[in-house]
Amino acid sequence: MYSIRVSPPGPHRFAFFAGPKPSLCGERVSARRSAMPSPIQNPRFLLYHRCLPLHFPPNPFPFPPNPRRLLHRSTAALSPQPAPAPQTLTSAVPPSSEILSIRESLLSRRKTAAEIAAEYLDRLRRTEQQLRSFLHVSETAMREAEEVDGLVESGAELGPLTGVLVAVKDNICTADMPSTGGSRILGSYRPAFDATAVKRLREAGAIIVGKTNLDEFGMGSTTESSGFQVTTNPWDVSRVPGGSSGGSAAAVSARQCVVSLGSDTGGSVRQPASFCGVVGMKPTYGRVSRFGLMAYASSLDVIGCFGSSVVDAAILLSAISGHDRLDATSSKHEVSDYASQLVSLDHLESKPLKGLRVGVIRETIGEGVDLGVMSSVQAAASHLEQLGSIVTEVSLPSFSLGLPAYYILASSEASSNLSRYDGVRYGYQATADELSSLYGDSRANGLGPEVKLRILMGTYALSAGYYDAYYKRAQQVRTLVRKSFKDALDKNDILISPAAPSAAYKIGEKTNDPLAMYAGDIMTVNVNLAGLPALVVPCGFVEGGPAGLPVGLQMIGAAFHEGKLLRVGHIFEQTLQNHRFIPPLLAET
Repeated sequence: MYSIRVSPPGPHRFAFFAGPKPSLCGERVSARRSAMPSPIQNPRFLLYHRCLPLHFPPNPFPFPPNPRRLLHRSTAALSPQPAPAPQTLTSAVPPSSEILSIRESLLSRRKTAAEIAAEYLDRLRRTEQQLRSFLHVSETAMREAEEVDGLVESGAELGPLTGVLVAVKDNICTADMPSTGGSRILGSYRPAFDATAVKRLREAGAIIVGKTNLDEFGMGSTTESSGFQVTTNPWDVSRVPGGSSGGSAAAVSARQCVVSLGSDTGGSVRQPASFCGVVGMKPTYGRVSRFGLMAYASSLDVIGCFGSSVVDAAILLSAISGHDRLDATSSKHEVSDYASQLVSLDHLESKPLKGLRVGVIRETIGEGVDLGVMSSVQAAASHLEQLGSIVTEVSLPSFSLGLPAYYILASSEASSNLSRYDGVRYGYQATADELSSLYGDSRANGLGPEVKLRILMGTYALSAGYYDAYYKRAQQVRTLVRKSFKDALDKNDILISPAAPSAAYKIGEKTNDPLAMYAGDIMTVNVNLAGLPALVVPCGFVEGGPAGLPVGLQMIGAAFHEGKLLRVGHIFEQTLQNHRFIPPLLAET
């Protein structure tokens, strides 16, 4: 157990020492929802299951330039990866890359793509009744796997994701599967095109295994606001997996797929990654094309990645990143081969992060944060220090303002973006005698209560007489948030914080308290307001469930510094001792 001692004067340096648990104000967030005072003070924010059947188919810090130290130099020469160890919290075996293991199996002819696909699909079938991660499972996955075997036999060049089963969040369009956005209003919608990210996955050789569950149009933190079903957490099926990308996170955690895509508007990749004990990557705004992503808040939305290891998240991110002429906000910034920059455990030096400046965000380690989460993050900071980092405390003065500003901006953009669902162009259409009734009835019957709530909040914030008081002021706060991050990142290489103030909580625990639900996003929304990249890696456990509940560490970097975050995250993950993030559900099956 660690606590913090700050040694003045000058820049605050952390000194970690063994001792009793720190005394913090407030009760455990996971136990009492009233324990976390909401940063949203404006009372106007108080405005306020059915299952879709599944048909299963039969360089600021130094790294050694020596290429021998790299994880791999080419995708053609790969060594076999060890099989996952049985569930245990005392194993020191670091996570291995499932993508590289699959590739090695194909190239060495140890396994065929069809055998690998059958293994994942069988696991999906056995666990799906409990998890409900998927809204649709591909009927062509096995046929695509057999086609991959034909490519391997012919000696054709293989893409970086050849034979890899990838799940896609259901607000990302796929031409060959339904894309509902988790909403009944799009229950029968099948796009005529693939999103750019999906198109790039297919070009890299990936097999799209299915579409995962989410909170309706990405508006939620638990998947409980899905129009179809509630996904459960593989670590404890009585708890939420997080949201809105809960289905994608749960699917990777339970190894129903190899990796998955999610979307992140205010933490929808990072919070589920923390709850489910997987790696979650939110890239810089503009790093990945948004074409084909159903718009929630267009200035905040990004497509992100889930994987069971940092290497897998890095390979996936490289595959989907890059400029796209179909998205005016996508960046032309050069895309790196992120995975090739990662250093293997065998070649790490004793202080592999020597000189790395790490800032712990002061506002994220105080009142309202679960004691177990605090302990895990403090231990993670101590671990980074042991690896050679210089760990200091930093303050972001505008941090507490980010949450109310985010919900004003996101709801305002949503009220505009969701006006397209009118019952005329596509989706559910009510029977009505006149146009105004058609609009009203289609939306009333097709949209869920959380979506209606946010449309009302956004419309109010944009209305005449209130625009300056709410929307304009929120944009001014956004500018302050960006400046705070810039100042902090000018003095530090990365910033760290918890990914969420608590571990996964019980299903239904916060459904009647929207402000408590919104307050849970306090750790993540500021990053979206600033448009920065952030990586979440599992760093520990808290009590709960049959085998403990995972906790995620959030690492934040400067714009387009995803490579740095992935390098640090990979070293952290490879050197973390006494933890194995394999959920009990997977061990049982």
